[in-house]
Amino acid sequence: MEQNLQLKKTKILNYINVFRGLAILLIIMGHTMQFGEPQSLTRNIVCEIFCGGTALFIFISGFLFQHLSYKYEFKNYMKKKWTNVIMPYLFCAIPGLYFCFYYPVEYKNPFLGLDWYIQIPLHISIGRVMNVPTWFIPMIVIFFLFSYIFLKLEKKDILYKLLPILFLITIFLPRGTAEIEDTIGLTYLGKYLVYVKYILSNFIHFISLYVFGMYCSKNKNIIDKFYQKRWLLFILMIALSAFDIYLAQKYNSANYTLSKTILTMYLLGYLKHYDEFIISHKKTNKTLDFIAKYSFGIFFIHWYWFFIYKQFIAFNLDLPMFPSLFVTIINVTIRFLAVTILSVSTLFIIKSIILKIKKDANTRQFIGV
Repeated sequence: MEQNLQLKKTKILNYINVFRGLAILLIIMGHTMQFGEPQSLTRNIVCEIFCGGTALFIFISGFLFQHLSYKYEFKNYMKKKWTNVIMPYLFCAIPGLYFCFYYPVEYKNPFLGLDWYIQIPLHISIGRVMNVPTWFIPMIVIFFLFSYIFLKLEKKDILYKLLPILFLITIFLPRGTAEIEDTIGLTYLGKYLVYVKYILSNFIHFISLYVFGMYCSKNKNIIDKFYQKRWLLFILMIALSAFDIYLAQKYNSANYTLSKTILTMYLLGYLKHYDEFIISHKKTNKTLDFIAKYSFGIFFIHWYWFFIYKQFIAFNLDLPMFPSLFVTIINVTIRFLAVTILSVSTLFIIKSIILKIKKDANTRQFIGV
């Protein structure tokens, strides 16, 4: 009986798998589909729509951690994270380090001037410079290290009672910035600490999403209630997004996490409600499953293609008969599709090469797929 319960619990949840695929697409959109002048209303609206996808990834991490927590053992848990998260992170860091050293100005490397053997550990430990989205990895490692505490608090029936406080922290401690402009005039140590502070503050900012993911995994029936309250969630999401845009316009400050938290609840409600429908349409489900399986690898390498696209491939469409906004939307859509397709193709080729060299190779430890 216990064995059957474990098998049932570890069965892949299709709606979470689909959600993971949609999350990576939103993250790529957040990087590739921004347009408009900085601080303009257009830019703020676009950022509100596409930015903040990290919240979805953090939620998924917490959800899956709790879902598999019945077999948790710290040493084995960390060993798997080393193989499936840290190793592909290190392998996929190679192109980023190359760009840091050979295109330091274009790639905005603040550690230009330091010897390469000093730069490498600096870049690896913060991720943000060598491969902008991978600041997520040093941060998620902190979550891994706190895993035992999370489960201990859950067993003592304390963890989920902290959610209101944790969400207050998310509201009043927005994500900071860690751009090269923030490091101007600082010593190399000062520059490094800018990125360290960014990672630590984001860890604190996102704890609520991780714990909320655990809560939804522990109480999966609540996702059905998300669907029942879908219109209320939709209105709340629009209201929070409008307030975010207002804050960005008036105070140059926005908190994308709150609206993306509501988006998470909204999407999950729909995906779980229509789970059987999606599964019954095999081609659609297979495509979504493919994106989900490649999501972590896409996360690791899409920024490289985005950089290459901007430097060497980007072009402007000359369509004077159309409004400039229409042309811009076409441009950023092409950029999104190009970065996504090039990323998936690259991963597929590398995976095929590795498997040709060794048929039973664990490609996940190299490219996350």
